[in-house]
Amino acid sequence: MRSLLFFHLFFFFSLLYPLSSTAQLYKLTTGLGSKLLSHPKPLKNPSPTRFFEVTKPVKVPKTKPCSSLVLQHDFASTYGKPPVIVPYSPPSHCPSQNFSKIVLEWTATCKGRQFDRIFGVWLDGVELLRSCTAEPKATGIVWTVEKDITRYSSLLLKSQTSQTQTLAVYMGNIVDETYTGVYHVNLSFHFYPADDSNLLKSGYGSRPDLILPISRNLPLNDGLWFEIQNQTHVEGKEFIIPKNAYRAVLEVYVSFHENDEFWYLNPPNDYIDVNNLTGSIPGNSAFREVLVSLDGELVGAVWPFTVIHTGGVNPLLWRPISAIGSFNLPSYDIEITPFLGNLLDGKSHGLGFSVTNALNVWFIDANLHLWLDNKSKRTQGKLLGHNSKSSSSISTSSMEGLNASFLIHSTRSISSRGWVKSSHGKMTTKTTQDFNFMNKMDISKNGNLQIVNQRIQVTNDLHTTLPSSSTYVVKSTKTFPLYLYYDIINQGNGSFVAKSKIKLGFNEKRSKKLGSTSSKIALKNLQKGRGNMHVEGNLVTNGTAATSQVYEYVDPKGCYFRNVSSSNGTILYDEASNSCTIRSSKDKGST
Repeated sequence: MRSLLFFHLFFFFSLLYPLSSTAQLYKLTTGLGSKLLSHPKPLKNPSPTRFFEVTKPVKVPKTKPCSSLVLQHDFASTYGKPPVIVPYSPPSHCPSQNFSKIVLEWTATCKGRQFDRIFGVWLDGVELLRSCTAEPKATGIVWTVEKDITRYSSLLLKSQTSQTQTLAVYMGNIVDETYTGVYHVNLSFHFYPADDSNLLKSGYGSRPDLILPISRNLPLNDGLWFEIQNQTHVEGKEFIIPKNAYRAVLEVYVSFHENDEFWYLNPPNDYIDVNNLTGSIPGNSAFREVLVSLDGELVGAVWPFTVIHTGGVNPLLWRPISAIGSFNLPSYDIEITPFLGNLLDGKSHGLGFSVTNALNVWFIDANLHLWLDNKSKRTQGKLLGHNSKSSSSISTSSMEGLNASFLIHSTRSISSRGWVKSSHGKMTTKTTQDFNFMNKMDISKNGNLQIVNQRIQVTNDLHTTLPSSSTYVVKSTKTFPLYLYYDIINQGNGSFVAKSKIKLGFNEKRSKKLGSTSSKIALKNLQKGRGNMHVEGNLVTNGTAATSQVYEYVDPKGCYFRNVSSSNGTILYDEASNSCTIRSSKDKGST
């Protein structure tokens, strides 16, 4: 039987079932996904290793936080069981009730053997965090995620006049004789009292007044996310908004699993047909987009960042430096203010989610952020125009046996324009989303070597004309470059050596202007890694891995720079600075 690269992804992305015998047909795929578990020998009197994702620390005021431990739980055999649920109340015990910053802190420890697990945190159905667990070691690990959740302050601080709020956490974990890792979790909220320079402001461009969950309702034996099963599957929810809303932003959470965990490596269907392959083999090309519809009409899209879970490609790469976005998966904002004129009728409306070319298992939900006019009971609005266009092409430069080269290009543009009239006056909003996708895939060595170069660019423009004749303008351009080299050398008896190289980037430039006040931010975040691993029976018996990362962030209030490198689980150097002028003397990001 022939060996192909990356195709039969289901067998190693599924965390819950044993490998099918047909997985032997596609030996190379087992090197990428969550079915791989490294199994190091324990040391005497070990101390847990601290894993981390490189990111900018949350900037908090100098005031002392008022903190609450909202959840403490051990996630053992939790797969297929209801989320852990606890009641939540706003921090009425805090001396000050005026907060300028709210931070979620997730700290977890684990020891033994375990897969990476996706999990989510919801408050009254509103998702606050989507994350992936770290894969533990026999000697134990610990990791912490800190996330700024100030944008959810209207939910976190709302009064309890009607009912108690519900905090839900779902992490589907399995513990048995083989998979022994139990995740011991502490979840805390830190409320920072405002000082004179850090007040939570209201008005246009500030935090929302109400957040509606676009997620599944409890009770459930799973997460609150919707599960998209294929490219024709649409999931969603109906909602009713208050009649005095004057702005609306939809925040979308996305993660991809099983056959689509590495969607960007899937070859076009033509490649599969030409080689007369049989079985459940991922195809449809290496392109995915999440489409968002409102009452059946496309209103926005998400072209997601290529998050690599902590068991992906080579698990040894992500110890202790985790892949970009793996501990705090990004969410994506879609401005739907131009459509408010269609939603202010007090009737039920529907939001729907689908995934182009999806093979299976995308977890998607959303939060609808609303700004309300507290001086009137009703606002008015009208959609003035809406347009969407897209294009896609696949070209083949060569195809001989299992060796082939493909180039995929896709673009999409979505624009909307509408006005809303409130006590603030009449505001006209125009939004534009522009997407560009390129994926170059080379398959050689009779299907045993695959090289992928991919680039995703997303530009969002928002232009609102305010009643004072001033404008609120936001422009954001995000670029996600990805390079992945993966080579397999069969050793016989079901074992193989996998060699990998990876470059992963998350870059952003964003500018904001409100009247005469303007600001800009810039982020360059590049991660590089290379490694070898020997695999027997889905266990990484030995291997080497080196990872490095350079993170540079600049905004009007300062800078953050970090340059860190690791080899075989040991930090070689770790330099951090808050200076805009100091840079490392080392070769940035070299591996």
